Amino acid sequence: MMESEYKSLKITEASSGVYNLILNQAATLNALSPDFFAEFPKALSYLDSNPDVSVILLSGTGNHFCAGIDINSLKAITTTSTPSSDRGRATESLRRHILYMQDAINSIERCRKPVIACVHGACIGGGIDVITACDVRFCTESAVFSVKEVDLAIVADLGTLQRLPRIVGYANAMDLALTARRFSGSEAQKFGLVSKVFASKAAMDEAVRDFAQGIAAKSPLAVTGTKAVLLRSRDMTLETALDYVATWNAGAVISDDLTEAISAHSQKRKPVFAKL
Repeated sequence: MMESEYKSLKITEASSGVYNLILNQAATLNALSPDFFAEFPKALSYLDSNPDVSVILLSGTGNHFCAGIDINSLKAITTTSTPSSDRGRATESLRRHILYMQDAINSIERCRKPVIACVHGACIGGGIDVITACDVRFCTESAVFSVKEVDLAIVADLGTLQRLPRIVGYANAMDLALTARRFSGSEAQKFGLVSKVFASKAAMDEAVRDFAQGIAAKSPLAVTGTKAVLLRSRDMTLETALDYVATWNAGAVISDDLTEAISAHSQKRKPVFAKL
């Protein structure tokens, strides 16, 4: 899908190997629209398969990162495309639609390249679904977060309730999800939801770009492998996870990247790796 065809997103190059994926519907505070759910996995697939891309920075245009799910998407949750009066068929259709929306968020984890969330302004409801699927998260001091779904009389169903406890702990996730209370960037850092808080969006953008460039300069095989192993190990026992990484490295460790890394170290120079 060509960049010009996106209605809800924008892709730009931030620096060598680092690309911006921008939620681009400022008029609706980047609420997650039907266009978003159709386009987001396609955009990530494009970036994943592009050898020029090593790291992806996910941000929002305008004054906010994401105001949650768009009202049209919410209507699609409460009404189905099946005109049948059969409750069973209507329910099955609704379930498939929720799974479709979940799959769009899951595409962040399917992407081999690291996806870094850069949050400013509001990050509400569906925005939390998005950032908890990201690999690293940063925000500004003025950022405001809320797991909002319970206030809309629904259960968060796009990943927050599954991913947030693993990031901030079960008790903190329960607090945030049951109350839907707003919390600040500094509290998000205290919970471990974000790695660092910046005074302004400009300061965050500059620092995160440098952070991403450092990752982009590393072996792409090592970076993508590390993401893959961390994600898979999350759901494994220690014994199974160690077996998995042993199998992974048996297939990946003997590479030109390893030879280049050793050579660069001995020659006291920066390594240069082939694109992936």
